[in-house]
Amino acid sequence: MIHPTAIVDPKAEIGEGVEIGPYSVIEKDVIIGEGTIISPHVVIREGTRIGKRCHIFQSSSIGEAPQHFAYKGEKTSLLIGDQNIFREFVTLHRGTVHGGGKTVIGNGNFFMAYSHVAHDCNIGNHVVMANGATLGGHILIEDHAIIGGLVAIHQFCRIGAHAFIGGVSGILLDIVPYVLAQGAPATLFGLNAVGLKRSRFSEETVRALKKAYRIIFRSALTLEKAMKRVEEDEISQIPEVQHLIDFIKNSKRGICR
Repeated sequence: MIHPTAIVDPKAEIGEGVEIGPYSVIEKDVIIGEGTIISPHVVIREGTRIGKRCHIFQSSSIGEAPQHFAYKGEKTSLLIGDQNIFREFVTLHRGTVHGGGKTVIGNGNFFMAYSHVAHDCNIGNHVVMANGATLGGHILIEDHAIIGGLVAIHQFCRIGAHAFIGGVSGILLDIVPYVLAQGAPATLFGLNAVGLKRSRFSEETVRALKKAYRIIFRSALTLEKAMKRVEEDEISQIPEVQHLIDFIKNSKRGICR
């Protein structure tokens, strides 16, 4: 159902069962998957692809041009998966040519009011961004991460899977998977034990992650020596520990400690 006051470009592709509310604007070269709900006063700009059964609440701005001085109107995109929720006044920007040309959002994510995703970000699945959380450009957020309210994340940072960042934090370095972080600048406060339990991680996996965390972040060893010790330990055979090791090895900005 498309409300008569909505403006929908005839070149937009609207899936079966899509609802578009009053005064919303859908530009050309937009694709909206079946069952998605667009509330009133939403603007969806060209180059946006939205999956199935998403819900975009009122006054959100989806697929706007990137806030980047180097952007000169090139054709770029915003790719959104299925079953995402975007609450009031969420802002999502397209990519830039210099950053790969696309901003990507996976499936089953929850973006609360006033949260912002800048150009060239890559967000996984089942991520939560609370009210006012803000991502600079080129940020990677892995699956099941939770970003608290009013958190600001510096461009090019990475947030690991199942990490939890407490509210009003400033993130300047990578946050490794499975941990709690808070502060401005943020520091680590141990494993995200509650989150891991809710996600039904096995006791063996949690014990292995705790041991790896103690060695890497709480021993007197240098990071290089601590990583070597973890890799030589049998816990390195646990997939989640291996992911933690790989994440740290691939860090370009450095890791929060």
